[in-house]
Amino acid sequence: MLDLFGDADTLALAAHHRQARGRFGNGIGGRDVLAQLDELAELSTAPVVGIVLGSGFEAAPDLMADIAARHRLLGAPAETVAQLKDPLGFADLCRRLGVPHPAVTREAITDRRAWLLKRDGGSGGSHIRRATAGRAPPGAYFQARVAGCAHALTFLADGRDLAVVGVTAQWSEPSPIRPFRYGGAVEQGRSGPPLLAPHIAAAVEKAARAIVAETGLRGLASADILVDGENWWLTEINPRPGATLDVLDRRAAPLLSAHIAASLGDLVNPGDVPMDAAAAQIWYATNNYAPVPPLDWPDHVRDRPRAGSSVARGAPLCTLVATGSDAEAARAILRARAERLRACLDYQGVHR
Repeated sequence: MLDLFGDADTLALAAHHRQARGRFGNGIGGRDVLAQLDELAELSTAPVVGIVLGSGFEAAPDLMADIAARHRLLGAPAETVAQLKDPLGFADLCRRLGVPHPAVTREAITDRRAWLLKRDGGSGGSHIRRATAGRAPPGAYFQARVAGCAHALTFLADGRDLAVVGVTAQWSEPSPIRPFRYGGAVEQGRSGPPLLAPHIAAAVEKAARAIVAETGLRGLASADILVDGENWWLTEINPRPGATLDVLDRRAAPLLSAHIAASLGDLVNPGDVPMDAAAAQIWYATNNYAPVPPLDWPDHVRDRPRAGSSVARGAPLCTLVATGSDAEAARAILRARAERLRACLDYQGVHR
């Protein structure tokens, strides 16, 4: 396992681990990624099936191509990611396919209140800012603001077709300098009312299927949309397993297995939506925790920081998960667990 954090539960599960350079939301940096992956492959006692990339590589298709030259990529090819993460090219693709998509430009805009500034290949919402004056800075672009609630359609793709995994609703966890920072997601249970109107879900699925056929997208991916009544806009395609796996990976078979199969051309049925709803949120540190104490973390806390490590204020500290009879019940349990965690950390006196 190679990642930015080296959390306690990751280290408990991984046979070997290396910590990458970079920062959450800004991608994994450094050419030493190649050497670290080579080292991990050499440490494996079984034949290496391939490399599964998470977030952080969307802005580095050249690095993805270099990895693919040495290890099999299980997921979207580098050229597909480059195509999907080129903001102007993706807008043109949506226009050709008749998919509603907010206007984008790198040129100076007149009404800054009507536009957002985004970073090419950004993830997690932390890179999104209010529009600035003049042309977009290098590596960034403007996207027109559109109204609506955030949802995502997650699917498996084999380069030609797709199979829907599920629909989630997302929310933001704003901070003073990151007003659109990703907060969490919820999946409705089988007996609850759908999060998306069926005809909108069908339209988004049709659009995603056309994009898969056009780009050769493979593996787990998601179509991020904003929905306002009868109107919807596709804001981006995330060509990788995403944060919503915390609520979606509850089927009979692990979604990672389905991701690998789809990447190799076998589009399997991901399974039915579970009976209960599920929600997950990133819990961002409200103080500087230095060091993190040796806590007895409950089972509903994931991505647990190692005892003795430091977590700066505003950085992701852990992930909380909850299930409930419906989406609202799951989110209510999640909020209660977040308050208990905050009280526990404050009681331990670990902030300063």
